[in-house]
Amino acid sequence: MTAVDLGPPAAYTARVTRLSPTDRGKAGSKYHVLCDRNGLPLHAVVTGANTHDSRILAELLDTNPGVRERRGQAGRPRRRPGKLHADKGYDYPRCRRYLTGRGIGVRIARRGVEDSSRLGRVRWVVERTMAWLLSFRRLGLRYERSRTSIEALLKLACALICLRRLP
Repeated sequence: MTAVDLGPPAAYTARVTRLSPTDRGKAGSKYHVLCDRNGLPLHAVVTGANTHDSRILAELLDTNPGVRERRGQAGRPRRRPGKLHADKGYDYPRCRRYLTGRGIGVRIARRGVEDSSRLGRVRWVVERTMAWLLSFRRLGLRYERSRTSIEALLKLACALICLRRLP
């Protein structure tokens, strides 16, 4: 099982992101995080706040590095999850087609039909991971101006979270 989530938008620079009419001309960014069932971040991407979530799903899954499920397991690392839990931002036919085409089980909250309380049993893991990421001050307040700096700090924070969770 794998889950996907995004972080709240915050302003950092117009050079990296396009202007959003809802932010009154301020630029913003979002963190898209792919994590495993234990909340370890597998992959993270920074996008503009006005980039829709559904457009990032394929990039997020295609650039996911391979992960072995158990230590010492023989064979190639698994590159795709068995099942994906996502919020309503990913409830679009192209996302569902993409996931089923890759053989990934789909568990996406439906827009306007399903409330998110039933997904809370699984999604709290992703929300906790986002809280861990945003606890790093430079990521939460977005001091950095360039996209490469923000992505580097995001990857470093993911590595530190994984390091802290080692037994």
